[in-house]
Amino acid sequence: MNNKNTIIGLGLIFAIFVGYTYLISPSKDELITQKRRADSMYMVNVQKQHALISAVAREKAIAVAKEKEKFIARGEKVDSATLVRMTLKGELGVFANAAVGKDTTFTVENDVFKLNFISRGGKIGRVELKDYLTWDKKPLILMNSDSLNFGISFYSNNRTISTNRLYFKPFWPDPAHKGQASMKVSGKDSLQFGMRLFTSTNDTVFNKDQYIEFLYTIKGNDNMLRYQINFIGMDQAIDAGNKFLVLTWSDNLKSLEKSLKMERMTSTLYYKYDQDKVDYITETKDEDRYLKNEKIKWFSFKQQFFSSILISDTYFTEPRLRTQTLPGPPGYLKTMFAEAGIPYSAQETKSVGMSIYFGPDKFYTLKSYKQDLEKQIPLGWGFFLMAWINIYAVIPVFTFFGNFGWNYGIIILILTILLKIILFPVAYKTFKSSAKMKVLKPDIDELGKKFPKKEDAMKKQQATMDLYKRAGVNPMAGCIPMLLQFPILIAMFRFFPSSIELRQQSFLWATDLSSYDSIWTFPAGFSIPWYGDHVSLFALLMTISSVLYTRINEQMMGSTQQQMPGMKTMMYMMPVMFLFWFNDYSSGLSYYYLLANLLTFAQIYLIRMFMDEKKIHAQIEANKKKPVKKSGFQKRLEDMTKQRGAVAKR
Repeated sequence: MNNKNTIIGLGLIFAIFVGYTYLISPSKDELITQKRRADSMYMVNVQKQHALISAVAREKAIAVAKEKEKFIARGEKVDSATLVRMTLKGELGVFANAAVGKDTTFTVENDVFKLNFISRGGKIGRVELKDYLTWDKKPLILMNSDSLNFGISFYSNNRTISTNRLYFKPFWPDPAHKGQASMKVSGKDSLQFGMRLFTSTNDTVFNKDQYIEFLYTIKGNDNMLRYQINFIGMDQAIDAGNKFLVLTWSDNLKSLEKSLKMERMTSTLYYKYDQDKVDYITETKDEDRYLKNEKIKWFSFKQQFFSSILISDTYFTEPRLRTQTLPGPPGYLKTMFAEAGIPYSAQETKSVGMSIYFGPDKFYTLKSYKQDLEKQIPLGWGFFLMAWINIYAVIPVFTFFGNFGWNYGIIILILTILLKIILFPVAYKTFKSSAKMKVLKPDIDELGKKFPKKEDAMKKQQATMDLYKRAGVNPMAGCIPMLLQFPILIAMFRFFPSSIELRQQSFLWATDLSSYDSIWTFPAGFSIPWYGDHVSLFALLMTISSVLYTRINEQMMGSTQQQMPGMKTMMYMMPVMFLFWFNDYSSGLSYYYLLANLLTFAQIYLIRMFMDEKKIHAQIEANKKKPVKKSGFQKRLEDMTKQRGAVAKR
């Protein structure tokens, strides 16, 4: 009766859980209202920005009007262009001339990316990765000037100057490319391109001997480029009180993959402390993190499969890092913001060196730079065993067979077979332990009849353990191998959704093994809570195979199931819960779990063919007749019990 009540209770709990989830899930109208509210908040922020810009514009207009009144009072005539220049000079000092210019674009292309440099800010305004496409087969634009801010700020004659809003002049160190708006470099060759921010000698003339230079060095076959800031004759233009320059970089990450939900779950800001560990802002929440008095070596705007990384030759100081999920406009993931100090001395600093990486999160590629950049790939770094499984098993297999151009569905099959071969001794011991437990089931049932009362539970447990010991059976032998396999399952769970090797790799009905597969999509606007708006066949097959495995395991460990009926029911409920979790997850992961179950079935069949249960039974019976040697601990325990009994009798 207790078993039946337990099963009914667990079933009711699961039903209540599903029902409650459904009831608290927002309706279609509520979802529309939430989206409108989020869009409204986004528009309010945009309007605030516009209002701030308008306020600045009004202040400039008032300043221009006052300057005009002064000229009129003196009886002088002046045009509006002169007034604007004078206003800018008051605001920007020797950098006033650079506030006016034409936004021109220069292109540098190598084997792996195409970069657009823009004169406003002297920065990289667009990054296109040539070897990749978005999930809908469009060019993969990692960054674009529509949301990008990048530059350095400093004080000049007590004015705050930001290079992001000023116009630079192009410079070609290589005479062969001089004057070219579009340049190419390939292979082992390299190319340099510079942008210079000049100061002014008067209202219309630039000072050619005084400038800040952004010098970019691009190699032909490398995702990493050099970024060097050179200061030429700037000791008078930049205030001596500047102890550091402020570098600011912010961007709205664009959606590049099929699943927006998965992208947001894997996109965040990573950073590495100087001479120390790699850390990151949690992907599932927005955060503003100020690392006061700290130094970092690099920071990264990481997406699901690609990253933009800025690395200092020395360090950045006191960084302020922020991530914010974007409710709109559509096509964007999160806003990434980083602000940090660059050590600077007006008399001593002539150059500041950095490197910038634009490219895929490939383990061996990132590791080759020896900056711990690979630590931003989720391999299970928190638990060394999971990281080792991915580093020394999964990634090498993917890389080796991937270099032959094999389909990754086949490669996952090979990986699963190899892991099963390695773990076969563990599986064999597990099955043998289960066979021994099955042989002992009649004896355990007899003990149940001998001690039917609840108050005899301890006696029954002691008799059961004594039976195990006399028979030479370890009841934990079946659990320990499962615990050894658990890190492998978790390692795959962490790595597969972020494995760029699986990105856009098709297999059978799955078009992208890094994302979910779908054999049926529900009508627009309809979605099952916790499940989604589609049906993943790999997740469904994985669930069915897990239920079958649970059934087989139950038959092999029947005695344990009788002792813990609630656990038995939970073992069947877990695969159903996996169905909800995995429906929107990597189809490659569901496929791997499916293969693992199918190969386990094959192993069980083969072991059963060659394992003689009668022989096992005979061996157990022989073990029962042998005298059991007491361990030192057990003897001491019995002596202590006898002493307590003797004391109690007194």
